[in-house]
Amino acid sequence: MGKYHADIRDINFNLFDVLKIQRLKQFGLEENDYKGIIEEYNKFVENEIFPSREPSDVHGVKMVNGNVKVAPELHTLQKNFHDNGWFALGFDADIGGTPVPEALYTSCMSLATGANCAWMMYPGLSRAAMNVIRLKGSDFMKTHIMPKMMSGEWGGTMCLTEPGAGSDVGALKSTAKPIAGGKYAIKGTKIFISSGESDLYSNNIHLVLARTPEGGEGTKGISLFVVPRFKVNDDGSLGGNNNVQCSKIEHKMGIHASATCEMQFGQTGETEGWLIGDEFEGMSTMFIMMNEARLYCGIQGESQANLAYLMADQYVRERVQFGKELIHHPDIRRNLFRMRAMSRGMRALCMYTADLFDKVHETGDHKYEGLIGLLTPICKAYCSEQGFQVAVEALQAHGGYGYCTEYGVEQFVRDTKIATIYEGTNGIQAIDFVMRKILKDGGKAITALSGEIIASVGSLDEAVFKKEKDLFGKVLMSAQATMQHLSGLAQKNQFNLVLQHCTDFLQFASQMVVAWRLMESAKIAQTKLSAATGDEKKYLESKIVDFKTYCAHYLIHNLSISKTITDYGDDVTALEL
Repeated sequence: MGKYHADIRDINFNLFDVLKIQRLKQFGLEENDYKGIIEEYNKFVENEIFPSREPSDVHGVKMVNGNVKVAPELHTLQKNFHDNGWFALGFDADIGGTPVPEALYTSCMSLATGANCAWMMYPGLSRAAMNVIRLKGSDFMKTHIMPKMMSGEWGGTMCLTEPGAGSDVGALKSTAKPIAGGKYAIKGTKIFISSGESDLYSNNIHLVLARTPEGGEGTKGISLFVVPRFKVNDDGSLGGNNNVQCSKIEHKMGIHASATCEMQFGQTGETEGWLIGDEFEGMSTMFIMMNEARLYCGIQGESQANLAYLMADQYVRERVQFGKELIHHPDIRRNLFRMRAMSRGMRALCMYTADLFDKVHETGDHKYEGLIGLLTPICKAYCSEQGFQVAVEALQAHGGYGYCTEYGVEQFVRDTKIATIYEGTNGIQAIDFVMRKILKDGGKAITALSGEIIASVGSLDEAVFKKEKDLFGKVLMSAQATMQHLSGLAQKNQFNLVLQHCTDFLQFASQMVVAWRLMESAKIAQTKLSAATGDEKKYLESKIVDFKTYCAHYLIHNLSISKTITDYGDDVTALEL
């Protein structure tokens, strides 16, 4: 199996040179403290998480006597992860957490996810469920449920999807009927539930979407409920069976170590749950968790792409063909440059987006909330899609060995693909991006973002980046023309034409944003280059190459994407297929 590698230099460059998280004094930590956290976290990833990746994938998840059993390696890993305080990283101190900047937490989560994506979903979903309970839960939930989740005794899940209600959540059939004690009787079937049940936890806390008797059709009639696998007594102790059952586990293309379950609620007896948030506000409450999950999907793609690239880079420097290492063959070298530019670009995007959460609290400027909403579908869709593509290229670089399990890169292909599908398919993300984040928003967020990009392009040094500056100028002009075209179609109620171009425009916007983040890194690297020597100089030069490579191989395609959107006027729904 390939060796674990992490580009800590690039992570630190993003954190301290680009984002300057050391500006956030409320955490009481200095730059060296942050670097120490990353160093220690990375040691844990290398020594504990990455070694579990292959064996837990081989073992998978099994149903034994009606109970879900995960790979034995994950039990030790899970315990050590909590005992070492890594689950607490990023939570507030008042619940026993270690508060740090969001970009720092994101970089650590990326390291862990790249090393074993399937396992990281267990603590990742527990964390997301806890955040919903913190914001919307009752005092009882905060007092008696959250501490058990914080300690790792109990885990959390998100239960949306049903056999007849996937992307169309409003078609769900699960019901919630009021019973004594302010509780509800939950009944229904949920499918594709990640971490739905496992022996990693003594209790599973499910966040379940269901419809109360007064709930109308569609998403507006849905409410959200906290439903434990085992009942929770008034003193917080573990109660009896709550008639929550895993009826089967899915056998999947990838993420084999993650328990993907079909869950039955109230089929063998009454299942009790508590309303969380207001009645009929289930979707907005659940979206606290959904938005976090969607950003995490982007990190799944970014993180695995970065590790797959580094493993491919290691391999092509060692493998000799035709009398020289593969890295010296032009086509392979070209692909490695492309992979590095894309992987680092996705990292820069995800970390920038994470930092916006701190900027919201730091400045109180609602502009940053708009940017988060705009960038969330970009992170989810683009990074998951391109993370998969980088994984495919990493496999290709290994040749026949890559197709075998020996070097571990084929697992990246299997594990990464799911991120394009769950938490809202990438097609759904594209529709959300265009219809809600641009047209419904009146273009406010994307106009603000475009303004920042235009200012950045204006300050590019033409002596070094003339081709890139000229290309960006053309791309920005085509962006304006494309948005005007889509807006015009919407004003004419030609929404089929808008919808069929949503994926194209999301790709257009994604490539423009990633190129912008790489441009910001290249500009900073250029200012530091004259004083640098040795490995540092080599690294800074690589940041300039990344930007140039991305523009030449990815951003250039925006011109053809724009042409497709503005010139292709046929309504595909009216054409025979």
